[in-house]
Amino acid sequence: MAKRVAVVLAGCGVFDGSEIHEASAVLVQLSRDGAQAEVYAPNIPQMHVVDHVKGQPTPEQRNVLVESARIARGNIKDLATLDVKELDALIIPGGFGVAKNLSTWATQGKNCSICKEVEEVLRAFHAAHKPIGLCCISPVLAAKIFPGCEVTVGHDTECEQWPYAKTAAALQELGCRHVSSQVSQVHVDRRNLLVSTCAFMCNAPVHQIHDGVGRMVQEVLRLA
Repeated sequence: MAKRVAVVLAGCGVFDGSEIHEASAVLVQLSRDGAQAEVYAPNIPQMHVVDHVKGQPTPEQRNVLVESARIARGNIKDLATLDVKELDALIIPGGFGVAKNLSTWATQGKNCSICKEVEEVLRAFHAAHKPIGLCCISPVLAAKIFPGCEVTVGHDTECEQWPYAKTAAALQELGCRHVSSQVSQVHVDRRNLLVSTCAFMCNAPVHQIHDGVGRMVQEVLRLA
């Protein structure tokens, strides 16, 4: 039978939701490998809405589930309805929405809290020994919830290619082990069944991002 994989989104758009290229790469690879994607998002307000042309917040208000439905082509479920027993794995693409909507990482860093539904789902998959795939900024969710886990967000030295490298040190402050990696690589924490890749934490061509995310999906499916 085809593996059933929950894909949890955080809105639609890199600056205030899920990173669309990462989400698409996840869905494409799941389809290519014969897995069934089931897309979920929490039914909560976004922290804010960002004009992606100007890169600035606007006074609009939007809903995470409603916006995520754009990526899922309308085929999406409220995260509160997810039943871990019916699924084989969990994948959470990145994007600032992970740090703004699925958690408060964007404003509180290591002192952040995780959205209730998101934390419950992560803990449920972890307790059931089912693999969890994370890319870009989403490894912060695991670092916060599972102290001592191993993840990657790419490199730990900031430069033009790695503009968000300071995130690695912030993750280590939470008690997790950060493993440096290249954009096309993944890290597998076999004890916690976590698979992570840096994606757009690296300033790299989109096809390289796609390749790294694809490898993350493949590793998740191997563990499922």
